[in-house]
Amino acid sequence: MSTSLAVRLLLSSPGESNDAVILGDIHSADLTGATLRDIRIPCGVAPQPLSYDVMPGRYLVSAWLPSGLVLTENAVAVEGRETQVDFNMTDSPYETHSWQYLMGNIEPDMVYHSPRQAPFTESVASRSMVATLAGPDGAVPRGAVDLTALATWIGDSTPASWSFASMLELAKTPPESPVARLIASGEPVVLPAPYDCGDEVTPLYRFRPNGPVGARGKPLEVGSGPVGERQFLVVEAADSVRLVTLPRPWGDADVEVLVNLRQSPTGSAVSVAVRDPEVGAGLAYMAQGALDMAARLFTDVESMLYSKVENPLAAAAGSYVLIGTDHSESETRWDPWLVRLAERFPWLSDGAILRSVRLLRRRPRDLGWARDGLIEAFDRGIPFYTLGLVWLIEGPSAFPGDPDCARRLDLARQLAWLVDLREPFLILDLRQGRA
Repeated sequence: MSTSLAVRLLLSSPGESNDAVILGDIHSADLTGATLRDIRIPCGVAPQPLSYDVMPGRYLVSAWLPSGLVLTENAVAVEGRETQVDFNMTDSPYETHSWQYLMGNIEPDMVYHSPRQAPFTESVASRSMVATLAGPDGAVPRGAVDLTALATWIGDSTPASWSFASMLELAKTPPESPVARLIASGEPVVLPAPYDCGDEVTPLYRFRPNGPVGARGKPLEVGSGPVGERQFLVVEAADSVRLVTLPRPWGDADVEVLVNLRQSPTGSAVSVAVRDPEVGAGLAYMAQGALDMAARLFTDVESMLYSKVENPLAAAAGSYVLIGTDHSESETRWDPWLVRLAERFPWLSDGAILRSVRLLRRRPRDLGWARDGLIEAFDRGIPFYTLGLVWLIEGPSAFPGDPDCARRLDLARQLAWLVDLREPFLILDLRQGRA
């Protein structure tokens, strides 16, 4: 039998998938063995560990969480044996929030439920939907604000509302204006509090292909209206309003939206995660700018583009990683697929963004096609991915003397001020500065 380390990461939820993976390293602590980088670590309640052959000796095993935190475990590899190495993340504040805990969107149980004041950063507005200010003693007064959220699902939005100008107008509407009704083509659906998902302070909303999920995983009765090409969630609390892009369609995978109504040392005010065991954690790496880690985590980045055109959002994610990590200047075998992604899904501005940025990076650069593609991407409406907005700002900057590019670039920059850049999917703070 070979000498090996069997690595896995344990989560708390009894219904958690055992297929998700994150990345890590194995380092020789006594310098007698080799270092293994970018190992894959299965995550779940009882995942089957992955085994890695090593020389006998002492090792430091690291797990790179999507949040940027690093977990470490010491291990001693014994000649001819398989040594188990378990990372423990079973201290989620709620079992239903274990995936959000793995993604770094909520703090550990001991911090969350501590009766004492939890440590948090000085960035008040970025960590809570209600942004309660601490007093002179550092404590946040209870009852200072109404910790109640109102979540409204928009299953079918009007294409006109996707434009940059329309989104910026939403940010100028009076506080009493019904944001959901301004962009919905049908009747918006006010969601009940998901009482079986934590508590009312950090509610967790789930969405399946046909709409939101109610208590205990049962589909909500949302009427007979159609599910459109772009779905949104409007989250309101106190004077704060967030417009959340829902990454639909995404096959059979659930989409989770975590709302944070309390002052927190971890995560964003609103966080979106796709419960796709193959690429879910990779999306979180991508949001942190770690495209190389996302590329290594995705089973096969190119296959996401080739075989998942039926899932255009997953194909777009693979394309962002490909373009961000592969700087080939000559034509590649996946360039035609970028064209196909842009042409087959006119509602997906990300496809046009990806094709245009790729044209800008190729040699010789086809500036005319790239310029026209960027204008087309902008005119399709706001992208799904936050990275798409970043690239849509960078791309037109290559045409400083073009008035059509300059006008669109100005609107994109204005919108960027409303966006939480830490999230993989576009989330707009429509009441920025009021909460």
